[in-house]
Amino acid sequence: MAYPYGQGPPGGYGAPPPQGGGYYGAPQQPGFGGGLPGPGFGGQPPPPGGFGGGGFVAQPPIDPQVQQWFMSVDADKSGRITAIELQQALVNANWSHFNPETCRLMIGMFDKDMSGTIELNEFQALWNYIQQWKGVFEQFDQNRSGQIDFNELCNAYRQMGYNLTPQFAQTVVAKFDIMGRQSLTLDNFIQSCVMLKSLTDAFKSRDPTSSGRVNMSYEDFMTLAVFNKI
Repeated sequence: MAYPYGQGPPGGYGAPPPQGGGYYGAPQQPGFGGGLPGPGFGGQPPPPGGFGGGGFVAQPPIDPQVQQWFMSVDADKSGRITAIELQQALVNANWSHFNPETCRLMIGMFDKDMSGTIELNEFQALWNYIQQWKGVFEQFDQNRSGQIDFNELCNAYRQMGYNLTPQFAQTVVAKFDIMGRQSLTLDNFIQSCVMLKSLTDAFKSRDPTSSGRVNMSYEDFMTLAVFNKI
């Protein structure tokens, strides 16, 4: 059942998704043609596909470029990528490596066997997400500073289909802005998007009538808090 897009007061999750469909709460803009800088990342992004709607859809063919990136990131040649290996391959605009928590959360989105690693198909799906999130980030980073403030963050969330207030975006910036700059770098932006999607999916699974409200037990709430580090 579709969620009540466009209904309810600000602060809910009822904003209409961008035109063209796609999964809820994920950006629809294509990623950057240059890819993310760093070892094994470059060239054109792969075509859309892979992960969406809270679960796997039919697996697209593996993009040869993505397979090369995977092999470059897979430092120990195990056929699986860890959060540490992913962190070594991803950098922000200032060439600082992504923070470990962002990489752990991204791996966790696709790590269905709880091994702490992802294989090639899962990596391609994750790469699609990274490219799309990066595309949205640069769209709102108009001065190319490598950072976005809470107003830009609020607008980015709205483009992704989340009907959230500027006050919420300001709270997110306060949580993830460890440098005290009142803005987010790309890795922190992605971390906030991963957590927002995870919490939204969890909320939707507990709201079968799409009412925009749920009842949950104390332990259920604490479980969400532990897994998402609210």
